[in-house]
Amino acid sequence: MTTPGLVPTLLPQSALVKTSDVDKAEWNFHPLLGLIQRLRFKLILSLLPNRRIGRLLEIGYGSGVFLPELAKRCDELYGIDTHQAAASVSRNLSRHRVAAKLSCGSAVALPFEDRSFDCVVAVSCLEYVDPFEQAAAEITRVLKPDGVLVFVTPGNSPILDLGHYLLTGCRAQEHYGRRRDALVPTLLNALTVQSDITAPRIGSSLFTLYRAMRVSPRELPSPSAGVRHA
Repeated sequence: MTTPGLVPTLLPQSALVKTSDVDKAEWNFHPLLGLIQRLRFKLILSLLPNRRIGRLLEIGYGSGVFLPELAKRCDELYGIDTHQAAASVSRNLSRHRVAAKLSCGSAVALPFEDRSFDCVVAVSCLEYVDPFEQAAAEITRVLKPDGVLVFVTPGNSPILDLGHYLLTGCRAQEHYGRRRDALVPTLLNALTVQSDITAPRIGSSLFTLYRAMRVSPRELPSPSAGVRHA
């Protein structure tokens, strides 16, 4: 696994494009909040396969802040998000020598062929998707039989939500509602856990900042009648 102290390579703050109201990529560069935000990327890196990845898809790539790091770890990098700023993000990535094939779409209807990815990554985005069941089915469909989904989701604690509000002025419940409680159980109906870690790794769930998991398809996904193309 990746060394926990590794500093992820991020797209510079000056290259970020504001893609939506929930895109808070600039928080990664905040003196205090950035330490918490960047922890998500370290968790993802610690769970990625300990080998070079063939084809990797990031769901919810936003402004592309994490794509420079992911590009170093795969042969082909893809990204999908619901916003319309793919062209702008691609230009910024190109200026920093990052090649990624970006598209507009949703996790509930991924525009990719069956069994086409070795790894799917999702950083604090699946909790926004609806319905979870359909997203889980789509992720399972596009993963190769030995592929993995690596994702991180925020903890669900009134104590941490208060701290988040004091730091950012944003109320977590307005973004997630009760969805944080439903995400993991729904995903695990279709996927099998390989690794499951929290940050911090010890202590009460009241103080869990993030939960990260590496999961794999429970059963070999059957090719669908209508194959989608990127």
